[in-house]
Amino acid sequence: MNIDGKQAAAELRVRLAKEVDALQSERGITPGLTVVLVGEDPASQVYVRNKVKQTREVGMISNEIRLDESTTEEALLTILAELNIDDTVHGILVQLPLPKHINEEKIIATIKPEKDVDGFHAMNSGRLLNGEKGALVPCTPQGCVILAKHHLGDDLSGKHAVIIGRSNIVGKPVSILFLQENCTVTIAHSRTQDLPNMCRQADILVAAVGRPEMVKADWVKPGATVIDVGINRIELSDGKTKLVGDVDFNDVSPVAGAITPVPGGVGPMTIACLLKNTVEAAKIYGK
Repeated sequence: MNIDGKQAAAELRVRLAKEVDALQSERGITPGLTVVLVGEDPASQVYVRNKVKQTREVGMISNEIRLDESTTEEALLTILAELNIDDTVHGILVQLPLPKHINEEKIIATIKPEKDVDGFHAMNSGRLLNGEKGALVPCTPQGCVILAKHHLGDDLSGKHAVIIGRSNIVGKPVSILFLQENCTVTIAHSRTQDLPNMCRQADILVAAVGRPEMVKADWVKPGATVIDVGINRIELSDGKTKLVGDVDFNDVSPVAGAITPVPGGVGPMTIACLLKNTVEAAKIYGK
């Protein structure tokens, strides 16, 4: 069966709209998200449009700052410093990738951890690792766990989760989140010996490597839940292009107990979890 990321995201947005209403009525706070986009990257523009639209749909304040490709690092840092002290802004998101003349690590480190709704700041990474309350968790990993629960139920105790990929954005944080759900977790990567055999041991298989359709049917244990994080654009024989994941969907679907499609799986949940983080930031740190 397909795990419908669009439906799961819609359900989460309904819950968030109720939380926004409660925050407004009980504390007079309307969660506010500001997205900063530098340059004209077409994919980033689509993402930003979707984020702005969905932020407003749940009753939150959405602001967008668009900057030229030539914007200096110093100018961007000045804008972030102003947003850090603006009490109406509860979440700050700088859309990545940034132009090459801007240091992404420096930008991420400048965002106040309490407003870092991407969950990339070292402070939030540390809070997540330590299991501390108040951590803002990266959005895609959150979405992966929610989608796994969408099929398997809320109790994931004892499940073996195999994560292919060890990035700071997905692989590492999603492994910690599954550990917090009392799963047994294995992180696999390009140096893993006999990767297909490792993957066949998974009750939950998360693919996050950026290689089109790498995971095949004989990599998957029958009945496993497969979460495909990959978004890859490939060229077809007729010259057209299409989006595919890191999992060969048509090959794996008959074997898997459930699988997320690409598009329409993890992607919608990533944006919904961004809104969730903004609401959480407003609830915990809002004035």
